[in-house]
Amino acid sequence: MKRRSAIATLGAISLGLTTPRLLKGEVLQGPRIIKKEMLTTDILVIGGGTAGVVAAVQAGRAGKKTILVENGSMLGGTTTTGGVAFPGIFFAWGKQVIGGIGWEMVQEAVALNDDKLPDFSVPHGRQHWHHQVRLNGPLYAMMIEDKCVEAGVNLRFYETPVEVVQHKEGWKVTTIGKGTKTEIFCNQLIDCTGNAFAVSLAGFNLLREKETQPGTLMFRIGGYSIDQLDMNRIKDEFNAAVNRGDLIKGEFLNVESLLRNAGDNVQHIAGADATTSVSHTIANISGRASLFRTLKFLRTLPGLTGLKVLDMQNETAVRETYRIDSIYQVTHEDYVMGRIFEDAVCYSYYPIDLHDEQGVIPKHLEEGRVASVPLRALIPKGSRNLIVAGRCIGSDRLANSALRVQASCMGMGQAAAAAAVLAHTQGKTPAEVAMSDLKKLLTEHGAIVPAG
Repeated sequence: MKRRSAIATLGAISLGLTTPRLLKGEVLQGPRIIKKEMLTTDILVIGGGTAGVVAAVQAGRAGKKTILVENGSMLGGTTTTGGVAFPGIFFAWGKQVIGGIGWEMVQEAVALNDDKLPDFSVPHGRQHWHHQVRLNGPLYAMMIEDKCVEAGVNLRFYETPVEVVQHKEGWKVTTIGKGTKTEIFCNQLIDCTGNAFAVSLAGFNLLREKETQPGTLMFRIGGYSIDQLDMNRIKDEFNAAVNRGDLIKGEFLNVESLLRNAGDNVQHIAGADATTSVSHTIANISGRASLFRTLKFLRTLPGLTGLKVLDMQNETAVRETYRIDSIYQVTHEDYVMGRIFEDAVCYSYYPIDLHDEQGVIPKHLEEGRVASVPLRALIPKGSRNLIVAGRCIGSDRLANSALRVQASCMGMGQAAAAAAVLAHTQGKTPAEVAMSDLKKLLTEHGAIVPAG
């Protein structure tokens, strides 16, 4: 009996049927469950990118209980995770046209990194990038996060909305995150996803082009001396590789620009789409695969055998996906003629900047002209207590190619939040807010409002 008992015990041990002996400090825990949570807030901002951060800070500083949901790991969007850390443009024709919270953040980031602002008094001519402000991306990410916390914003990373339904006092937004499922009840909802994702979930129509602008993976390369390269041979070898199909035509339109700029904003990934996890995965894989095969090829050429990647962003930055079907659509003519709308809430200044398979040739505004953004273009048709900011603004494709840039998105973010703040205070929807009240609130927080 004793022998059988011993065998049975050994069998139990070998089958893992006994309770494991815990080490000091260890606690045996059962399977993890999804934590369900219910929150209420005055204003909910979906998307912590360029527009969303400014919107959240504006709402928080105006005294509203504010939640900011971001499905990534940090704030800043295109400026930080996308690596396009050169927001612009804030000045036009020698005069500042975009200020407020976004400009405050840019100025502080420049000062904290001991950088210098461009001389905006010198006209940029056809080289508008001379008025871009170069930022330290990681520093900017930390700084804007601190701004949100300081404004009392409840930050929720790694969460994405899966349901947006109307509620008697606004909206109920259900989000899914790591180990969490949250129902957020808000009075005013601001969609700053760039893809109008929350607007779509809420059941409103969107606009999209059959062919969208390409995306770009930002990176830096080194390990070679540009002055010692036989650029003509490199161009010939590169073009031959494209013709053979070893490299994909259009991903890098100009190998000399790639090498002289040591990377930066030089790549085109056709069809890059950040709307869903599936499409965003494809965009990211495509961006990295493009760089990888190009890197391997260039390292076979004389003078480039030591070429290496010094830095690479986590995501392929995306230029264009969806736009809202808004009360008013900003047109190309509105933009290039510098129309000042009666409900203009901010300016936008940038060349028409449409990227395609041929690259991009910016079309600059005529001297003295500055476009404006009407409140109506930020509001989906037929909606209540819902407003957007950023590149999903209601506009045609050409106008959107300029409106989508960061300084303009910052101006929109602050304006959208100010409208939401007043709508909450007054028991209205953003479209019903008096322009005099809106301009007053924006001016109090440093924004520059068109005198329309």
